[in-house]
Amino acid sequence: MSKKIVERVQQLKGKIKIPGDKSISHRAVMFGAIANGKTTVEGFLPGEDCLSTISCFRKLGIEIKQEEDRVTVFGKGWNGLSEASEILDVGNSGTTTRLMLGILATRPFHSVVIGDDSIAKRPMARVTEPLRKMGAKIDGRGKGNFTPLAIRGGQTKGITYTSPVASAQVKSAILLAGLQSEGITTVREPHKSRDHTERMLKAFGVELQEDGLTVSVVGGQELASQHVVVPGDISSAAFFLVAGAIVENSEITLTNVGINETRTGIIDVLLKMGAKLQLTNEKVINEEKMADLTIRTSELQGIEISGEIIPRLIDEIPIIAVLATQANGTTVIKDAEELKVKETNRIDTVVSQLKTLGANIEATDDGMIIHGPTPLIGGKVASFGDHRIGMAMAIAGLVSSAQVEIEDIEAIDVSYPTFFDHIQELI
Repeated sequence: MSKKIVERVQQLKGKIKIPGDKSISHRAVMFGAIANGKTTVEGFLPGEDCLSTISCFRKLGIEIKQEEDRVTVFGKGWNGLSEASEILDVGNSGTTTRLMLGILATRPFHSVVIGDDSIAKRPMARVTEPLRKMGAKIDGRGKGNFTPLAIRGGQTKGITYTSPVASAQVKSAILLAGLQSEGITTVREPHKSRDHTERMLKAFGVELQEDGLTVSVVGGQELASQHVVVPGDISSAAFFLVAGAIVENSEITLTNVGINETRTGIIDVLLKMGAKLQLTNEKVINEEKMADLTIRTSELQGIEISGEIIPRLIDEIPIIAVLATQANGTTVIKDAEELKVKETNRIDTVVSQLKTLGANIEATDDGMIIHGPTPLIGGKVASFGDHRIGMAMAIAGLVSSAQVEIEDIEAIDVSYPTFFDHIQELI
């Protein structure tokens, strides 16, 4: 188990290129695998999660070439997938697990999916139950709620499904199964979740219908290969946006960051709290918006974060909690129960680790309350195998009066292998 010591810095200045968006990188490989022809991916995130997706689809018979952030997928259409001779290991990736289940649900062969200890605790019934309603045969621990999962795909029928949670993974799994099911498949959500799947399916030539919180696809559609340009991951950018706002004498520019409206809750929060944040060079590639983001040291005010914005920033809440420790007044985060079923129970983990560093923070059933501004005093913390916890603690270390020692730091490689290199570039 590796450790990292982070110390207070006097400023952060410069320009960095954030690694590719994790959600889009996963989908580019998956959609390329089921498309007809050669798909090329530029800006792919070579983090462990996305490499798990490549590994799984290679085992399913797809030739994939990967060199750092460039990937070529030689798709053979839906019927080009073949039964794997070994177990499909998703590592730590919930996206790989749930989206791949949607694809495997319609394939006429047997598959077994397994992951690491974290994945083994994450709920899969939210995907396996609707897929079973479509006719898929899925077995696993807890009546199909936990990995390992066994899937025997086959003939499936479209359904109309109202999801109890706003989850892009749930929505995507059902839509992917729906593309190879008889009839129409419709998914309704309580709030709008991230829509990378819908945008990329359109780019790959799929017709779908969107109406507010409802998305529908007609079965029997094929995907056509594409050249995919992956923007920088705004969930990764969030750590440097917060760092630039709370570290004194700072000005950071992050280039070509994805600003998809279903993901920009962190930008809305920063602006509402008073951050000096500017967006420039906006453009659209493959249906996805991107821009350069410049952040400067800011005087921040506490706010309430709740309701419809939560699905748009659920992955950013650990670093928003760090941000709130340096804001004037109280920040209240509500309606974030989904944090309990991430890589860790992020409510409990964020609160316990920030308390160790001296934060005035308390957990609630659906979020947390942070009182600021509070001087952080340093100490020993851990990532608990959660990449976003590890990075949040590192950013906290940049403003702590004493050094912060972080255990289990290799978890960060899941989404941001060059994270500490980028910190050094800005110091």
